[in-house]
Amino acid sequence: MLHVLAVLAAAVLFGTTGTSQALGPEGTTPLSIGVMRMVIGGTGLAVIAFLLAARHARGRPMDAPRPRLGIRPLSLMVLTGACLAIYQPLFFLGTERNGVAVGTVVALGSAPILAGLLEWSLTRRMPSATWMGATALATLGVVLLGFGGEAGTGGGTDPVGLLGSVGAGASFAVIANAQRRLLDDGWDPFTVVGAMGASAAILCAFALPFVDLAWLGTASGVVMALWLGLGTISVAYVMFTWGLSGLTAATAATLTLGEPLTASILGITVLDERLSGLAIIGLIVLAAGLALLAWGSRSPRNPAPFAVEA
Repeated sequence: MLHVLAVLAAAVLFGTTGTSQALGPEGTTPLSIGVMRMVIGGTGLAVIAFLLAARHARGRPMDAPRPRLGIRPLSLMVLTGACLAIYQPLFFLGTERNGVAVGTVVALGSAPILAGLLEWSLTRRMPSATWMGATALATLGVVLLGFGGEAGTGGGTDPVGLLGSVGAGASFAVIANAQRRLLDDGWDPFTVVGAMGASAAILCAFALPFVDLAWLGTASGVVMALWLGLGTISVAYVMFTWGLSGLTAATAATLTLGEPLTASILGITVLDERLSGLAIIGLIVLAAGLALLAWGSRSPRNPAPFAVEA
């Protein structure tokens, strides 16, 4: 149950991103915020996680088996960092082309489905009936929430934006499954997430000369950048990865649907946004799906190995 709560807490932190941007200074762009968020957050994530990994290693018995750093684990660690780095531009491409509601619905709604399908293709293990039911409820809730919030708007769906949103969902699905593979191979959760943060920070640092960071000259800009980096990346992903160590990738991805739930509550209470009746129903359905998944995940995960070599 603690692993479930850790992932849910991470989702809550993720869900503060939109509100933080709305309360931030003028003159920002999605790309500049995303790059700065990754540089600060990825660096902080690497520092925190590697310190925790070193502490954890000192407590392990000397004769305990330790995984070896080879090409496969190193490539998986870099892959998670690359996916974390490209998630935001893909996500913002979807919201720019199709609007925040539709783009968010497609990205967050596709992530648990893609994570479950990818995990099944790698492990040959079908997701549990609880996961299927909870994911169906949670995804339906996200759809109702998103389209309920956009009531009264028209227009079709832009295919490029749709691909961007699905790509963002796929990026998160790859992160969850790659980290799950590393954990099953015996790697410490904090080493795994630290490597992801370091890789993402290094990749995004190359983009710094090409974005306008003038908004960092304001106090609100600095506060926003620090919170988005340290709060929603560094702390959130440490909690998410530790929680993932006791859950399946599919379950963890579904629990992160708590992000739009948090974002909606903050929008109502902090930004004074108003939701339609359909969106309110979506909130209730989404909360029911998360509650069902939390209840069904009380027992520890069976750490059966991946089956790709079978």
